[in-house]
Amino acid sequence: MDSETKPSGLMAALGLERVVDHGENGRAVMRFRATMDMCHSGGIVQGGFITGWIDSAMAHVVMASSNWEVSPLSLEIKISFLASGRPGVMIAEAWVEKRGKSLAFLEGTLRNEAGELIAKGSSTAKLVPTKRTSS
Repeated sequence: MDSETKPSGLMAALGLERVVDHGENGRAVMRFRATMDMCHSGGIVQGGFITGWIDSAMAHVVMASSNWEVSPLSLEIKISFLASGRPGVMIAEAWVEKRGKSLAFLEGTLRNEAGELIAKGSSTAKLVPTKRTSS
């Protein structure tokens, strides 16, 4: 998805506004919009959305940095919630900590528009070649 394409499917459901940096150079940045529909008691964003935002950025950096030749399958994911997420802009940033032939170790953060750290995450992913369609 380029920065001009309107998100659809899962990315629309997660509130993706745009991909700021795809991650070809090792760091992906994605901008999401948290809405009240994503919240539980007291206007706090449900943790699954926070996890999904960080996971999306971690997956994006793997795909972009491999020229879209591999797709990551999460073997494990850990999220540490450091502050409550509230409706508004959320910025997920992710990078590859270490990559081998079949595994990648990924890390990411989620910040609100003011730059406050909301959550940190790490993941181990199995790298699976993507199927290319012939043209």
